[in-house]
Amino acid sequence: MANDAATGNALRVAPAQPGATGDPVDGVLAAFTMDLVRAVDETLVAFLTTEVDSLTEIDAAMGGFAATARDCVLAGGKRVRPTFAYWGWRGLTGGDQPLAGVLPALAALELLHTFALVHDDVMDASDTRRGRPTAHRAAAARHRAAGLTGDPDRYGETVAVLIGDLCVVWADRLMAHATVPPDRLLDVRRCYDQMRVETVAGQFLDVLGEHDAANWSVDRALRVARYKTASYTVQRPLLFGAALAGAAAESPLIAAYTRYGLAVGEAFQLCDDLLGVYGDPTTTGKPAGDDLRTGKPTALLMLARQLATPAQRRALDRAGPVTGAGEVAWLAELVRDTGAVTRVERMIADRVTEALRALDTAPIDETARTALTGLATAATTRPA
Repeated sequence: MANDAATGNALRVAPAQPGATGDPVDGVLAAFTMDLVRAVDETLVAFLTTEVDSLTEIDAAMGGFAATARDCVLAGGKRVRPTFAYWGWRGLTGGDQPLAGVLPALAALELLHTFALVHDDVMDASDTRRGRPTAHRAAAARHRAAGLTGDPDRYGETVAVLIGDLCVVWADRLMAHATVPPDRLLDVRRCYDQMRVETVAGQFLDVLGEHDAANWSVDRALRVARYKTASYTVQRPLLFGAALAGAAAESPLIAAYTRYGLAVGEAFQLCDDLLGVYGDPTTTGKPAGDDLRTGKPTALLMLARQLATPAQRRALDRAGPVTGAGEVAWLAELVRDTGAVTRVERMIADRVTEALRALDTAPIDETARTALTGLATAATTRPA
C-alpha cells in the first residue's frame, strides 16, 4: 500500500479491488490513510526525540518539560490537518511525486494543532482531552505530588501556555526540514501564516462569545466556526498542500479548494457542536455537555434560542450554565425539542453537498478527488 516515507518514495494508492461493501475504493483509501498517518507520526517521533534530547542538556527539569510537550503531540488524534494537506498536494502532483520532501511540512501542522489545543484547554478550563487529563491539569497534579510551593493550578496553566509556545516554535523548525523549491517558499509561508492568524482570530471570537452571549447570534457563531475551525482544519491545510505543490494563486484548483474547504470546515465545527452536547464521552474523550455547562454560544445553542417557542425560550433563559448531570440531560433534551439539532444536521448535509459540487469540476488528480469526497463525509459524520 505505501512505501516507508524514509525511502523518499511516494505513498501510492494500490489499484482498487471490489470489497465486501461493493465500494471498490473505501478499503483502499482507509488503508492508505493509515499509512499516511503512520508516516506523519514517524516524522514527529524522529523530530521530537532530537528536540527533547537537546532540551534535556539544558537541565533535567527542562527535559521533563519537553517530554511532556512531546507526549501532548503524540497522544493520539486523527491527523486531520496533515491528511487534508496531503490531498491538497496530491491533487496537483498526482501519485508519482516523492512524499519525503514535503512530509515535514505536513507533520508540522500537528505541532500547530497541539499548540492550539493546549491553549484552548487552558482558556476553556477543560479537565480532559482525548480521554486523558489536559496539559494544565496534569502539570497541576505533578506540582501537588512533588510538594512544590505556590498555587498548583496557576502553575499548571503557566506550564501549559509554555508547552503551547514550544509547540508552535517546533512547528516552524520542523517545517524548515521540508525540501521545497525556493520559488515556492514565500507562497507556502504566506499560506501558513494566514492559517495561524485566522486561528487566533477565531479563538478570540470564541472567547468573546462566552463573555458576550447576550449579543451573540447564529451568524457570529458561524463566523467562529469559519475562522477557528474551517480555516485551520480543512481550508488552509488544503491550500497549504497546494502551495507546496506550486499551485498558482489564481488557478481554478485554488478556487475549488477554497470553496470545498470552507464548506467542509464549517460542517466539521457544526458536527463538533453536536458532539459537545450529545457525544459519547468514552469516544470523544471529553465530558458530554461541556458547552451546556459553560453556556458557550455555539451555532447549535444560538439556533435553539432562535427556534424556541416563547415557553422554551423562557426555560433556556432560566437555565444559564448548568452543572449537574441531570440538568445537562434536561437542557440537552430542551435544545433538541426546539428543532435546533435537526436544523444543524441539515446545515451539515448542505455544506457537504456544496463541498462535493466544488470537487465536480476541479482540475485535480482523480484519486485525490475520490479521497476528498470520502473525507467530506467522514469528517462530518464522525463519532469523535
